[in-house]
Parts: sequence; C-alpha cells; structure tokens
Amino acid sequence: MTITYKILGQLNPSANSMSTVYTVPASNSAVISTVVICNQAVNSAAFSLAVVASGDSPTAKNFLNFQTPVPGNDSITVTIGITMAANDSIRANVTSSNVSVGIFGSEIY
Repeated sequence: MTITYKILGQLNPSANSMSTVYTVPASNSAVISTVVICNQAVNSAAFSLAVVASGDSPTAKNFLNFQTPVPGNDSITVTIGITMAANDSIRANVTSSNVSVGIFGSEIY
C-alpha cells in the first residue's frame, strides 16, 4: 500500500452551481484532512460542501454544511478526517464566483 500526501483538488467554481472539486481515482481510496474555502471578494458569500458516493447525485444526506457564510476577504478552514472510496467525490456550491475551494489529504494506492 502506497500513501501519497497531496493537494487533492482546487477549484474556483461558477456561482450557484454544484461542482465537483475532487473525485477519488478508480482503484484508490483517500483521506481528506483539510478543506479550505477562500472568499476573494469584499462582500460576504456562502458555500455548501457535499460528500457523494460513487454513482450518486447530491441530496440532503450528503451535505457536510449548507450555505455556510464566508466573510469578505477571509477563509474558512475545515479540518476533518473523511474517508472516501474509489469514485466518491466532494462537491461544492458557492454563491459567488470569487470563492475558491482547496482540498488536501492523501490518496492510498
């Protein structure tokens, strides 16, 4: 078993659209250690994060948070230990195109 610590995903998603930030590659698993949400605008914004099993679409049961506010020119760091299997994904919805999402952790081969 090989473990690689890395940036798993970085995205500046379109506003008000659920976007995939990271999908675990086939035949791998992953541990998500930290998610950083950065608001690069003066005005506040909000974000939602969902962890979705392979082949599923996001529903209410998948959300880690929902419409969480991010103050202007600020970041929110979520330190969490999420285990994910092959083809599971983390998806984000943001209320402003000035919000970016970074996911950090490890992939297990």
